[in-house]
Amino acid sequence: MSHVHARPLSDLQPGEEAIVAQVLATGRIRHRLLEMGFIRGARLKVEKLAPMGDPMELVIKGYHLSLRREEGQCILVEGGGQ
Repeated sequence: MSHVHARPLSDLQPGEEAIVAQVLATGRIRHRLLEMGFIRGARLKVEKLAPMGDPMELVIKGYHLSLRREEGQCILVEGGGQ
């Protein structure tokens, strides 16, 4: 999988879908993100954003979860269409 067109998950808007390309975080945060399902090739969808834009609600592997934009910046995704 080429990361030429990868961008941070935090850039996605509600309704956009993408595929996880890479998790850039390290240490405990990386471990937590991987446990939550953010592994290479996983499909996700941004459901909605909180009123101030943080956190974002996602669906990944059939689960709904909230993720802070700061954490979303550590996850590169490809795609991002409707």
